[in-house]
Amino acid sequence: MIAQSLHPWRVSFQQATAIQSALASQVVTSPLPTSPRLVAGADVAYSRRTHRVYAAVVVVALPSLDTVETVGVARRATFPYIPGLLSFRELPALLAAFKRLRNEPDVLVCDGQGVAHPRRCGLACHAGLLLDLPSIGCAKTRLVGDHRSVGPRRGASESLCLDGDVVGAVLRTRERVKPVFVSAGHRADIQSAVDLVLALASPFRLPEPQRRAHRETQALYQRDQGRHTSPERRYPSFVSVQR
Repeated sequence: MIAQSLHPWRVSFQQATAIQSALASQVVTSPLPTSPRLVAGADVAYSRRTHRVYAAVVVVALPSLDTVETVGVARRATFPYIPGLLSFRELPALLAAFKRLRNEPDVLVCDGQGVAHPRRCGLACHAGLLLDLPSIGCAKTRLVGDHRSVGPRRGASESLCLDGDVVGAVLRTRERVKPVFVSAGHRADIQSAVDLVLALASPFRLPEPQRRAHRETQALYQRDQGRHTSPERRYPSFVSVQR
């Protein structure tokens, strides 16, 4: 898959926030495709010591949830760590992984935010626009907004609200396990995003494509660290961050 060239990547903080605001106006809200055949999960992790990012895309088939394809990329980060602007740090590697995909997915599930973002353009929106792909965000933690307490049973949810608008859903995917924060990216809406996450999450907390992509970023890191670590220090720090 080849991404569209919508903006430069070597930009300042001010330019990056302006790009996000401009992209937010291009995000389309609509239901996800009915009965998607292939769903991709995307995850990005980062080594603080080596400043390298590890991006993975895993495509699964529905309804079997069999893995169809796995692609991973490791490269040096070129944008600093700035909360709310992590798509500029991580998307170049993620787009390089998508470029290697042989199977085009019908929907993309990102480990990060969609419109539940200060400028309504988190990683899922940004990736969906660049790839022209229906996309949703499924984050493990909240970035913005407020919500009521979520019931303990699987499928319980509460609206995530920001400045008077509903920007996502706080969804319990497993009974008595911490909820996830679901938001629409591009060419998606909240309800169809919630429905898809629930369909993909059983029996785990995270949607299966996203969970497998996270597992792949960890494997990428383990394979890569030996080539970028001195003999004196074999265990650089490794984090998976929210977008």
